[in-house]
Amino acid sequence: MNLWVTGYRSYELGVFDSKDKKVEVIKYALQKKLLEKLDEGLEWVITGAQMGIEQWTCEVVAEMKKEYPELKLAIMMPYSKFAGNWNEANQESFSIRCSLADFVGEVSKEKYKSPMQLKNYQNFMLDHTDQAMLIYDPEHESKTKYDYEMIKKYSEQEDYPYDLVDMYQLQEFAEMYQEKDSF
Repeated sequence: MNLWVTGYRSYELGVFDSKDKKVEVIKYALQKKLLEKLDEGLEWVITGAQMGIEQWTCEVVAEMKKEYPELKLAIMMPYSKFAGNWNEANQESFSIRCSLADFVGEVSKEKYKSPMQLKNYQNFMLDHTDQAMLIYDPEHESKTKYDYEMIKKYSEQEDYPYDLVDMYQLQEFAEMYQEKDSF
């Protein structure tokens, strides 16, 4: 199984520091959900390179590969020079995440030109994955709304399951994480 993982950007969650407790909870949630997917035959996690859920997914998969070496990570970008306009610290973070991946690629070999590149990226991800997992809550819209709507529409026409981890589930994961830490 190839799984597309996406979700909120870090700033959309109010996370501006990698040591924020929210990051630990989200990584915990990602790990738990990915472990479930491993039981279902997960082979490749395919994600983008946005700061937030996508980059944290890279970290979680890299950590999980120590115990599950058969698990693979691919980072796909919608266009060339994806992180080119980011500040130096974010570019370094991006570079580190890319070094964790088994495969890094871009859908368009050109720099950003138009929103069509983002649409092509979505189509590429749908065509090259078997299902999706989003850390996203439709009641708390963000840029992920566009991926969610595309995935939802696609799943109505094709056999393409998707999991939504919404704010209520994140709260449950936060409670589980806190209980785990208290032992």
